[in-house]
Amino acid sequence: MSSPLGIHDSVAAVFPAERLRDALVDDDLDLEVDLDVRVVSTAEVDDCTALVTFAYDDAFLEADLEWVHSIQAGVDRFPLETFRERGIALTNSTGIHGDLVGETVAGYMLSFARRLHRYRSSQEHSEWRRPPWDEPFSLRGTSVCVVGLGTLGQGVASRADALGMRVSGVKRTPTPVDGVDEVHPSSALREAIADARFVVLAVPLTDDTEKLIGEPELSAMREDAVLINVARGPVVDEAALVDALERGDLAGAALDVFETEPLPESSPLWEMDDVIVTPHVAAMSEDYYRRIAALVRENVRRRAAGEEYANRVV
Repeated sequence: MSSPLGIHDSVAAVFPAERLRDALVDDDLDLEVDLDVRVVSTAEVDDCTALVTFAYDDAFLEADLEWVHSIQAGVDRFPLETFRERGIALTNSTGIHGDLVGETVAGYMLSFARRLHRYRSSQEHSEWRRPPWDEPFSLRGTSVCVVGLGTLGQGVASRADALGMRVSGVKRTPTPVDGVDEVHPSSALREAIADARFVVLAVPLTDDTEKLIGEPELSAMREDAVLINVARGPVVDEAALVDALERGDLAGAALDVFETEPLPESSPLWEMDDVIVTPHVAAMSEDYYRRIAALVRENVRRRAAGEEYANRVV
């Protein structure tokens, strides 16, 4: 690669850009290409033909970019059709988050089952407060429905299965999935979530999944159900969710993503006792940059060899 591979400074939202740069230029790597890696700002993107980024900026379209890699799996913020028209290859980081997101979701479910989030809140006020005797429960035998059984959903399902939960799922093509007892088609979404104690959203954001969970779906869920969203914020009608929680139609929610991020201070979700709010961190890990480096290195190799990019979206 004769022109620089840029690492956009926006990746600092997830890990230090310099860590990824160092991982890519490690002397122990044998890429068989002359790799020049630089950390760049938006104003410096013009110097690059390839870019690894967290954010999207319209200025990318004015640069001479041939390839852009998103360090996230979701690419809904990128103008896909424009990239396609201009011949800019876009790749993403799907496939590297399943274990991390699965562990985060297991943590959410354990918190609700064992009431850990409530104890943590009581600790902040130096309160020694036990819950009603019949509030805590075991995850073993408890039902969970995972909506979206791609890499993320399978990571959730395998950990739920290991915890002894009864796992069902929803996917467009209802073919069998390891660790999932029953797979429903997308057309049977409301029926699939109706009997689940936990409903986990792990779908990409598309025209079909925007506001996938609205008032009708929330009404179909059990009153003791907990909604968990590790997909994208707009997959849920947030106003409808707030209304359902305020009415007591749901037992709670664990939300890592929101319609507006950061979540506005005025959101009533902040003040709800049985809502866990996390700042879009379900896949964060100390070695995240290494996983990105492995993907980028492979695509650098493929690019030099004239092969198709891995994880190509456009």
